[in-house]
Amino acid sequence: MVSIKDVAEKANVAKSTVSLVINNNGYVSEKTKEKVEKAMRELKYVPNQLAKNLSIRKSNLIGIVMPDILHPFFSTFIKHVEKELYDKGYMTMVCGSVGRNHVEKEYIEWLNRSTMDGIIMGAHSLDISHYVGTDRPIVSLDRFLNERIPMVSSNHHQAAELTIGRLERSGCTHAVQFVGSRKYNLGSDTYVEHCKRMFEEKGHRLDFFEMDSNTFTLEQYMKAASTAMDKHKGADAFIGSDLVISQCLKIATEKGIRVPDDLKLIAFDGTYVTRITSPVITAIVQPIEKLASLATDALIHQINGNPIRERHMILDVSIQEGETTL
Repeated sequence: MVSIKDVAEKANVAKSTVSLVINNNGYVSEKTKEKVEKAMRELKYVPNQLAKNLSIRKSNLIGIVMPDILHPFFSTFIKHVEKELYDKGYMTMVCGSVGRNHVEKEYIEWLNRSTMDGIIMGAHSLDISHYVGTDRPIVSLDRFLNERIPMVSSNHHQAAELTIGRLERSGCTHAVQFVGSRKYNLGSDTYVEHCKRMFEEKGHRLDFFEMDSNTFTLEQYMKAASTAMDKHKGADAFIGSDLVISQCLKIATEKGIRVPDDLKLIAFDGTYVTRITSPVITAIVQPIEKLASLATDALIHQINGNPIRERHMILDVSIQEGETTL
């Protein structure tokens, strides 16, 4: 195997000079640089990328941590982030945090040791105090961590307005909203709070059905949907994420409950799940591809040492007019 020493001997220069040429770091005359590059070509020398990265404290590796990589929202987000990062010269390390309590902390530790250049963090379980001690590049997805770390999210206030407006037009007076744990300071908590306030201000009733914070499998969503529908038989509408609402639709069909005549359903996320059901589910659509692009740009901005102009970047949502709230 050809080494730096071999290149140095062939070019008649010091090994340190070869290193300067490889890393493009420090002054080397154009004539000497050409000699080194010629020797590398003739010897078919390929630089050790890992060693090069370590010498400049750069790995070209980005961590993406999401609760569950199979969940439609997170998998779609990961797909777009990975593509954007690859196009910009970065590789990715993707991890789901559900069932692994130490993943968030370990990724932060790796980041602090320069094992990776940055993290896009979408996991929701680690206490935010663990983020105080790092000044390395991090972007948060829909969770406020601290004033230094940028956060990208959808416009949850607008999402609530669209949701409640659609239920109002459908004549609903008693809705049930599926919610996760609200102890992690998530942006989506705003959606939940505004939905309840807006609906009740109109003189209607909105109940919460709280799910476990680690609810991500289809079986868990089915159980939650079944329990909620049995508990709230008098409700005329259910609001929740795509997967839990798709299970509500399935249960309603099995029980002979007519959707949307007897029961209205509206989902939040608007992934492909809402379009493969029959009928198509009315949904608040998050701009997942744009969220991914915004998060990627904000992270690379930090990696390149540029100041972040916006700490909370909010994107508007839209509504998919399906057949479950007509």
